[in-house]
Amino acid sequence: MPSVPSSIDSVRPVSSVCPHAAMLHNNATKANGDATILNGGSKVNGEAMENLGLFTMNELAQVNGEEGENDLGNTVAGTEERQWIRPDLPSRCTWKLGMSSAESPHCHSTKTKASPRILPNILRRIGDTPLVRMNKIPKAFGLKCELLAKCEFFNAGGSVKDRISLRMVEDAERAGILKPGDTIIEPTSGNTDEHGEGETGVCVSSMRWNVTKCNLILCSQVDVLRALGAEIVRTPTAARFDSPESHVGVAWRLKNEIPNSHILDQYRNASNPLAHYDTTAEEILEQCDGKVDMLVAGAGTGGTITGIARKLKERCPNIKIVGVDPEGSILAEPEELNMTDKTQYEVEGIGYDFIPTVLDRSVIDKWYKSNDEESFAMSRMLIREEGLLCGGSSGTAMAAAVKMSTELKEGQRCVVILPDSIRNYMSKFLSDNWMCDKGFLTPNDLMVSKSWWWNLTLQSLNLCAPITVLPSVNIKKTIKILKEKAFDQAPVVDESGMILGMVTLGNMLSSVLAGKVKASDPVSKVLYKQFKQVRLTDNLGKLSRILETDHFALVVHEQIQFMADGSSCLRQMVFGVVTSIDLLNYITTRERRGGARERTMSECSMTSECSLTDEP
Repeated sequence: MPSVPSSIDSVRPVSSVCPHAAMLHNNATKANGDATILNGGSKVNGEAMENLGLFTMNELAQVNGEEGENDLGNTVAGTEERQWIRPDLPSRCTWKLGMSSAESPHCHSTKTKASPRILPNILRRIGDTPLVRMNKIPKAFGLKCELLAKCEFFNAGGSVKDRISLRMVEDAERAGILKPGDTIIEPTSGNTDEHGEGETGVCVSSMRWNVTKCNLILCSQVDVLRALGAEIVRTPTAARFDSPESHVGVAWRLKNEIPNSHILDQYRNASNPLAHYDTTAEEILEQCDGKVDMLVAGAGTGGTITGIARKLKERCPNIKIVGVDPEGSILAEPEELNMTDKTQYEVEGIGYDFIPTVLDRSVIDKWYKSNDEESFAMSRMLIREEGLLCGGSSGTAMAAAVKMSTELKEGQRCVVILPDSIRNYMSKFLSDNWMCDKGFLTPNDLMVSKSWWWNLTLQSLNLCAPITVLPSVNIKKTIKILKEKAFDQAPVVDESGMILGMVTLGNMLSSVLAGKVKASDPVSKVLYKQFKQVRLTDNLGKLSRILETDHFALVVHEQIQFMADGSSCLRQMVFGVVTSIDLLNYITTRERRGGARERTMSECSMTSECSLTDEP
């Protein structure tokens, strides 16, 4: 992929050094120069850091001027200078369709020989993933074309990200940036990144590995990362990417604090799209004998779709590239496609609230905006109908493919990228309860035959009025109240009755015994916010599903409250707390009464029959 030279003399005063302007191969063969490179606060001899798309001292001085200050986000009034590089700076790559590969400044890898029977290490199992023909799904959607899935979860780490992690580390080692004992810091918001970065960082270079991840990920995913030797730093899911508290912001703070640490920066690193330009795309062309009519892929950092699309457009001029972006993300074009009230989505590994530098949207012919419901439904269908144990973003790509490929004719071919495996989703979309919880399934969808009580509403339970406590009440007094009233938990509400959370007897006792809080502390310090809510109009079937995994559910009543200025707001008030015991008591009591009535009616019927037969 040709791009502009990366010498300091060619740098524009206000913009970033595009990772596509990297000249890793050329600089790797040079002796160390005298330039001093700033990588979030640390200095490295030579020009290698520049080649990863980072700023030189000269450039930093330039961008701190009037124009560049807003781009870098370096200076905040009244605060200490923040040293970081935005992941959404404009690309300066000059790649254009039809340019000669000889003009490329990059080191392009070629396919290695056939793998030996015994692999030297697990990294040799990255790449050469299978291309699988879909059989049942095309028929179900009435497709005429051939639908093929590039199964990237067959990489060693179970993810398409294995490719870029290997390439980024190897290129950085070649350039003299990474050395044994150094620390790699990786900011990521999804979980398709987790295995690739870790496996490569640990196995290839014997380096320390630090990951900043948003709170979205599950404990099981954190356990996998730790098993690989990573140190985990969680960040708030809701934090904007340019916030100091975001996964990107925290990563740069760590970079400034930890000696000999590096952010390879998948959002700006040329090695990201290059990995797919050189390997993934070449594999697809070889597997399809050079004939591909459509490519469908999700966009996260954008490296996958950018690298593959560029190579395919060079070799298959008439190919159509379809990018998939979830509702709530802003990657799609035109901008009108991104207009929605949604700000969050459950599918992981794709979509962002900024445009990553490595994403080249010019090579994407059409965008498809996906939603969670169709994504997870298709993921389940891929597992059930085609036997592919894939993740949620794979369902997103396939859901888009079955709609976009309807325009293809018989004999034409559509390739879909399936990024990762089901490993990280065992307790998510694979779980019926999770799907019901999120509203993607209803309990009725799962029941073949429903019990007599299933469709009865919560009003049938005749719940007692709950006790509530204010957040200022201390823990000792709250424990005493719960014991006296024979309750295990109570809602915590403010003076106006708004629900703040729950306190449980077990959580308070364990927190006090562990020394985390004192008995004299207010209950606001031990608030439990991970609880389920139900309404009086919900049926007992839904409640039973919740109580399979939760100890209780909070019954709430919604009301519209009007203010003095005429405005209104929806408020939730506590109506009760329901537990498994409440539901079981109701069911067994009703069944005993029903059984008694049936026995009485049966005895009456037998007495009546006897009377009739005794008559002369």
